[in-house]
Amino acid sequence: MILMQGQGVSKGVVKGPIYFYQRAQAVAAHTQSAGLEEEKRRLEEAKAKSMDQLSALADKAREEAGDESAMLFETHAMFVEDEDLCDCMDAALEEEGCTAERAVEIAGEQFAAMLAAMDDAYMQARAADIKDVARRILNNLMGIVDGGIDSEEPVILAADDLAPSETLQLDKSKILGFITQGGSGNSHTAILARTMGIPAICGLGDQLKPELGGRMAYIDGETGKVAIEPDELTLTAFQAKYEKQQEMKVLMDTMKGQEDVTLDGRHMMVYCNIGSPEDVTAVLSNDGQGIGLFRSEFLYLAASDYPTEDEQFKAYKEVAAAMEGKRVVIRTLDIGADKQVDYFQMNKEENPALGVRAIRICLNRPEVFRTQLRALYRASAYGKVAIMFPMITSVWEVKECKRACQKVMAELDKEGVPYNKDTELGIMIETPASVLVAEELAKEVDFFSVGTNDLTQYTLACDRQANDLGKFFDPHHPAVLRALKIATDAAHKAGIWIGICGELGADLSLLETFLAIGVDELSVSPSSVLPLRAEIRKSIAKTCTLEKLEC
Repeated sequence: MILMQGQGVSKGVVKGPIYFYQRAQAVAAHTQSAGLEEEKRRLEEAKAKSMDQLSALADKAREEAGDESAMLFETHAMFVEDEDLCDCMDAALEEEGCTAERAVEIAGEQFAAMLAAMDDAYMQARAADIKDVARRILNNLMGIVDGGIDSEEPVILAADDLAPSETLQLDKSKILGFITQGGSGNSHTAILARTMGIPAICGLGDQLKPELGGRMAYIDGETGKVAIEPDELTLTAFQAKYEKQQEMKVLMDTMKGQEDVTLDGRHMMVYCNIGSPEDVTAVLSNDGQGIGLFRSEFLYLAASDYPTEDEQFKAYKEVAAAMEGKRVVIRTLDIGADKQVDYFQMNKEENPALGVRAIRICLNRPEVFRTQLRALYRASAYGKVAIMFPMITSVWEVKECKRACQKVMAELDKEGVPYNKDTELGIMIETPASVLVAEELAKEVDFFSVGTNDLTQYTLACDRQANDLGKFFDPHHPAVLRALKIATDAAHKAGIWIGICGELGADLSLLETFLAIGVDELSVSPSSVLPLRAEIRKSIAKTCTLEKLEC
């Protein structure tokens, strides 16, 4: 038996084989050609494998979401066999004597650049398709597994850590849980695990070795314990906790359809945080009242080029329509800091957490902002969409955002495109600056949402990504809770609602404090909705106190 101790970041007990994540290389290695005929043979095999994959994906998409969803994969299959693209690859092999990998890179880059330079918006959008097709062929040449998991059975996925863009590519149907060497409770691996409702442990360090791959393990996402091939006593303890977990799931199911209201009649809005349209299934199955945070940046992280207006519109519309009139708060682009996107070509910063990120990027790149706002307003015709701006520190920033919205609305009016003219606009309270000017900010918007992860980081001067800060990164710190109280008072004075969309919202030990402060909404991972509802329904708001705000 091997026992390991890490930091539990997503509750639950699960058993399965350990599988180490297969990380894709960024580019093909420029190795020596094996000869023209051999490279042609390898290229044809990779193209045939790509066609099989795309055919299977199209069939799956048609079965699960209809013909329209299948069209993307069918279009990609057409590009794999496109005569001009194939001729370009063959020419590179013959004229440059390069490897099949390099030939695919050359052809993909040339065709994508050609399409991007066209005046027709439809053809410009196909540049991203060409890049995706080239990447798929390249992955098959290099033996890279699509989705990072080459296993027929579900696994406990192990890695050093996972970048946000990598988590998006995972085949989530094959993941029982996560274990990582690095990371923290605020990492994107942890956030993904909580959204999926599966156990996760980070911070295992060097004790998590690749040679452990394939061995059977139990993990406990609450305690952070990992047991590989456990002895009888340890196995009994894990199994007992697993059975208790299953009983709790049955009990939580009785919360579905119930109101989120305290014993003395105080109502709380319990919403969900999501990162993609696929997460809506978890929201609905856990009976979330709405979506308090749709992290739109994951559309950018998953793409190889700027997502088009239509691509974004489709994603926002899908979520808005699926929620059937329940509020969907979509956060505008929030990249920078730990979420880097190559094609944005951002300058390297000494301290990116304090650099050009979130709303600063949008205001510095108005065309990127305009594209997203157009997609958001168009989607507002299909549901109750609200738009939220991140990393706000000043009133002038809010006014600039509102001016950008007015311009987009005027454009859509002129074009006769339907949208909701009463779309709510809100901001995230994430910095001490936004707390200190909260009364002025509240006069400009329809709601506040507190990002407690960043608010804790900036208030306590503690890097949220650093696993070794331990007890110094304390979301329960009185300074953080007092900041929340100041923002809540400012919101209510202006007659607007305020919520929490950070991970702290699911902390049941703070529920009474949130009730005492007067928070109106808690947006949490879908798996946290029913336990939170159960706790709300046995609370008495008028007896809750502010004692945790004291030092």
